[in-house]
Amino acid sequence: QVQLVESGGGLVQPGGSLRLSCAASRSIFGIRAMAWYRQVLGKQRELVAQINSGGNTHYLDSVKGRFTISRDYDKNAVYLQMNSLEPEDTAVYYCNAQITGLGEYWGQGTQVTVSS
Repeated sequence: QVQLVESGGGLVQPGGSLRLSCAASRSIFGIRAMAWYRQVLGKQRELVAQINSGGNTHYLDSVKGRFTISRDYDKNAVYLQMNSLEPEDTAVYYCNAQITGLGEYWGQGTQVTVSS
């Protein structure tokens, strides 16, 4: 089991940057995969970026080249660096952890608003 707490959301102008953080309540070493999802009101939650235990990453096509997912084992944290933000990136961003044998866990979400 793990608790996840996101931070770093906020209001940013188009073209700006934000760095989201996800703090885990336990070591993230060995967690099968950690990811960032986002959801706009009335739409399905979508996978934005994922990093697995082997360090392999996967990105939503629309964020490739702009977003980077990373992790820090010492801090039990996962990050999402978001550059060149667009209004279409506006959403609530959720941290997700998939733990073998235990299931899937979610944070409470952090709002990202891209607007001038």
